[in-house]
Amino acid sequence: MNASELLAKLNQQGVKLWVDNGKLNVRSPKGVITPEIEAELATRKAELLALLQEVDISTKSTSVPLIQGLSLQTIGRLISGFIGESPAGYQPPIINPKVMAQNLSVTFRPLPPNYQNEAIIEFRQELVNKLKSYGVKILSWEEATTEFCYKIKLPVINWNQSLKMRGIRAEIDAVIDIERPKSLLDNLGILIAEKLYNLYYRRQLQNRDMSVVKIAKLSSWAEDHAAKYVEDPTNTQVIIITEIDQKFVNPLIPYQDKINIGINTLVRTFSEIVIGVSSEKISILNMNLSDSIFAKDQIENFVLKSLIPKIFVPIAPLLLNRFEVGEYNPHESNYAAKLVKLGQELAITGLFPPGFKLSEVIKRQSHRDIVNVIVNGRTGVSYGFVAYAEPPQYVGATQITANEWENLLSVEGFSSNELRQNKQSRRYIKTIIAGEYVFKQIPDIWLVSARSGSNKTDLRLENDVIRIGLKEKLYLQLPAGVGQQMVDIKPSYDIYVMLAISLAAALYTPELIKDGAPIVHFHGYPAFDWFQPNEYYAGVDNPSVPCGTYESGVLNFLGISNLANQQISNMNLISLVEPDHGTNFIASDGEYLVQRLKAGCLEQKIELGGKHFASLKANIAKD
Repeated sequence: MNASELLAKLNQQGVKLWVDNGKLNVRSPKGVITPEIEAELATRKAELLALLQEVDISTKSTSVPLIQGLSLQTIGRLISGFIGESPAGYQPPIINPKVMAQNLSVTFRPLPPNYQNEAIIEFRQELVNKLKSYGVKILSWEEATTEFCYKIKLPVINWNQSLKMRGIRAEIDAVIDIERPKSLLDNLGILIAEKLYNLYYRRQLQNRDMSVVKIAKLSSWAEDHAAKYVEDPTNTQVIIITEIDQKFVNPLIPYQDKINIGINTLVRTFSEIVIGVSSEKISILNMNLSDSIFAKDQIENFVLKSLIPKIFVPIAPLLLNRFEVGEYNPHESNYAAKLVKLGQELAITGLFPPGFKLSEVIKRQSHRDIVNVIVNGRTGVSYGFVAYAEPPQYVGATQITANEWENLLSVEGFSSNELRQNKQSRRYIKTIIAGEYVFKQIPDIWLVSARSGSNKTDLRLENDVIRIGLKEKLYLQLPAGVGQQMVDIKPSYDIYVMLAISLAAALYTPELIKDGAPIVHFHGYPAFDWFQPNEYYAGVDNPSVPCGTYESGVLNFLGISNLANQQISNMNLISLVEPDHGTNFIASDGEYLVQRLKAGCLEQKIELGGKHFASLKANIAKD
């Protein structure tokens, strides 16, 4: 049992733990703290102190109401569907990169002897300095690592060996290394390791669940990469600094080609993030496959707005255990049919490259197995999503008066100054729109979405369209008759974003979503001069948190609510920009959105990749 699990268990039993003047304090009902639990508390004291202090920092930084009257803590709870109070289950969102930095611990792996790439050496030292200046805790290799060993047993020759090495402790958020060239001897060892993995280990363990650590140890003992030294890859990201890939950042290279280049770069370096460096530029690559480029003199912006958010908020799929899973009949859903049609009509734009099978991009079986575990059983990945929000569902008055608000009941886990409920358990929020307090019912949100990895422009109604719901918690409805038998029936990484956009539109721009609304995302941007009257964009200055996080959902929610507070009316379309990722669009009408995106592509004012991002950023003040 780790510290988070212990804390969650004790909270459920009524035990309260808190930090006062650096000391761990416990208040417990009689009989709950047994000698065994007392011993566990003593053993886990340091971890519990760190966890409670982190929760305290996060809560304080997110409990202040924003411009629209809701705090980040409340927005986070609303869009994530968390109904429990346990800090182990729910962490308030942090969207300020400077606060993120203060919660990070990073180490740099020592350079190899006689390493001579001066550009990378200089950048590496500047990166250390910038991270420190923002409050990131930089630990030496000795401080960040501990000695551990694992056993290697080679079949046939019956060779057994116990290998000892210094491994990076699980609580370290990232290890930063350089790309290390492989010698002929290295490549021979890798070939042998992979053959043994395929012939023996995978066959022996194919009926068991293998962790990333297990697979990596069995298949990578002949390699020298930073990931090999990571104690827990689910907690510690590997970041590689290497020479910039001119082909990947070339705006003339088709995005479909960049997908293959990017995935193979991440797999080749065994890393979650790759930083490219040249004498003039910096690039950053992660699973979002952005081709973002920064000038060398923009390193402060690169570190604060791009790198720190990616370290603080790793890409992770939304696990099925977060949902109450059921079924629906897609043939009886008008919105499922609208979604299929939406995807088909967008095919001509080329904005939604077909998903790829991991087996087609990743050559080594062990690497495919590792990625498969990391992305929660997905056998393929696609870039972009299409979804269709259904009209919000209300029960009773959609808006109430201030006097009626005063008679409502508090809701556990929420501030009673921001959210309350009536006797029928319908929840209402107190928010600000155009400078005035309004009291709005929180509707039930439902939307249909393409499953992860599907071809967004050629969806099969029977098994490609899933239905997602947000009430007090999250719901996932799979096509009837399919169930969970198909491995690939998984929700998109961007579910939090879809739900956040839908909920924010219902609360702040109800005319936009009253009849349902199409929502799409692709890995590119519109040019500033593409926008027409009653079309707006937001989010250009946001920190570049990756997809698959509810922090990204919070930022999209804020984009819509902040536009509403600018007293903008008659919105036909909203573009919600995600730096280093792409753009989300929501419109009042599917045909209108399709026509606008087609026109943008035809006029070359909408393209995949980062070509048009600069024009949006340059015109923020004019918008």
